Amino acid sequence: MKAKTIVAIMALLFFSTAIADKHGIGWRDLSDGQRVVLSQFADSWDSLPADKQLRLSRGAERWETMTPDQREKAQGRFQAWRELPDDRRDQIRERAEAFHNLSPAEQQRIRNNYHRYRQMNRDRRDMLRDRYRNMTPEQRQHMRDRAQKRPRTRPKDR
Repeated sequence: MKAKTIVAIMALLFFSTAIADKHGIGWRDLSDGQRVVLSQFADSWDSLPADKQLRLSRGAERWETMTPDQREKAQGRFQAWRELPDDRRDQIRERAEAFHNLSPAEQQRIRNNYHRYRQMNRDRRDMLRDRYRNMTPEQRQHMRDRAQKRPRTRPKDR
């Protein structure tokens, strides 16, 4: 009996998410907190594409769970994003999409490399960044090709 109930609830949740993905989310279906966060969209909500409604509602849901410090940092990042030129934002979107299309293992490898890079002292990071910037596109590709063939574990003192 419990298993059937759980399956029914899961099916209902899946079905409602699929409908929301296709047909959007009604303004009245948002929580009170989401409506407060999204109040600037109240008049135009029904005319927004369903995918944008879904993204905004999820963002408002996350916003409600943030601490004041997290909200302040998020506002700063959003302001910096809005100040970027359109072509730079497009480039970032393309790179994010490419990252999300990678396998989970490859995504984790990139995250690990990034964290290792961030833990280097500033002089070492600057030196590596300058060396990469001074490479030709062919040298960069050669380096990427070699990195993919290398074993994934390397000493930390590099």
